[in-house]
Amino acid sequence: MKKAFIPNNLPLHFVDWVRFISLIGQANAEIARYDGILQGISNPGILLSPLTTREAVLSSRIEGTQASLEEVLEYEAAPSATADKYDDIQEIINYRKAMRFAVQWLNKKPITLNLIKEMHSILLDSVRGKDKYRGHFRTTQNYIAKAGDPIEKALFIPPSPARLTDALSNFEKYFHYDEKDRLVQLAVLHAQFEIIHPFLDGNGRIGRLLIPLFLFEKSLLNSPMFYISEYLEDNRAEYYVRLRAITDEEKWDDWIEFFLKAVVAQAKTNSAKAKAILALYNTKKERITEITHSQYAIRILDAIFARPIFNSADFIKTSKIPRPSAQRLLAQLKKGGVIDTIKPGGPRKAEVFAFTKLLKIVG
Repeated sequence: MKKAFIPNNLPLHFVDWVRFISLIGQANAEIARYDGILQGISNPGILLSPLTTREAVLSSRIEGTQASLEEVLEYEAAPSATADKYDDIQEIINYRKAMRFAVQWLNKKPITLNLIKEMHSILLDSVRGKDKYRGHFRTTQNYIAKAGDPIEKALFIPPSPARLTDALSNFEKYFHYDEKDRLVQLAVLHAQFEIIHPFLDGNGRIGRLLIPLFLFEKSLLNSPMFYISEYLEDNRAEYYVRLRAITDEEKWDDWIEFFLKAVVAQAKTNSAKAKAILALYNTKKERITEITHSQYAIRILDAIFARPIFNSADFIKTSKIPRPSAQRLLAQLKKGGVIDTIKPGGPRKAEVFAFTKLLKIVG
């Protein structure tokens, strides 16, 4: 049987920095370009809200959930405990709540182990894993194996509970260490968190949540909106192979290279989507003004970008437009082709609309 793994202390003293010179330059340049686009958006929290939800969808999908972005947004427009994939949707909503909590925390305090525990508590609230010591670091041995296999057949056994406190303390100190390059530091931190596996469940999602939070805290991004799970989901097999190669063969350099390539590719994708969303916003600003001739044009615009699938009650609540005006404006938006009906209304249910052009960009 494999023994519990003993992780390297950080910082690592054997990283081949010369190997990464070109990739470090590319990755930092792409992050800077993306941040420039974010800074050019006056309300990124609204415009990029669907991308934040998609990140939650894809990060959760890596762990086995099946709900799509549209299913999450449709559920929020018409919540029902009997909805298809209800449990998966709740996990995704919790992921987004954990991110929002962390952002509020970072407005006052730096990232700490206590924040990570709070995020974990939110992530597993009332969902699968809720009984697995939610909000607390584990005090028992966990392991990674095929479903149903005992520890004797484990693919990997994380550090023992006796070593966990020291490993986490070292992780937290390295989080605030002045490394030669922040993105290499982030690569090491992400892998180290997954190696330590400090929780009984939810480690992968918490580890991926920490990526944009690190970029935000270290001022590489002005908003904590970096969506890397798309790349990791598309390259899931290599993602796991590279992580396993660290613990099996101490191939840290191969992992760092993979992670930097992920940052380069994902930053380019994020930049393209953010530009497309901003262009759509500006186009629809003119179109909505032309259709409605309304003093509420910007409120309308912000509402449908913040919630691209919605019912009339959602629209009224988000936009703060009086009900009679809101109903009239929705009819005008529908007639003008800005929004589409995806679920007709009835005696006991509201009509559900979609801002289809935005959903196509988000993917």
